[in-house]
Amino acid sequence: MEKEYNNHYNYNMSAKEIAELLDVTAEKLPLLITRVLESFYSPEAGSKIGQSVGSLYKELVQAGLPQDVAVKMAGDYMFSLRDFMKIMDSTEQ
Repeated sequence: MEKEYNNHYNYNMSAKEIAELLDVTAEKLPLLITRVLESFYSPEAGSKIGQSVGSLYKELVQAGLPQDVAVKMAGDYMFSLRDFMKIMDSTEQ
């Protein structure tokens, strides 16, 4: 008899079911990560990121923040996106 594991949702899973779930996840996750990275590195994504950073800067200035603060915050936002892409890229390897 297989041992069942309970989670906080009161859904019981056997060790075999958990193993099958992990197998499917391991099979599908690399392709998902690849597609996410491709969406970040495409020319369209670059354009959207540029628009996003520009919109953030514009909104911050319109809200009354000094330009130097808005530039810093928009730059930090852009670098956080870059850092996220680096993390995702390193998990793919």
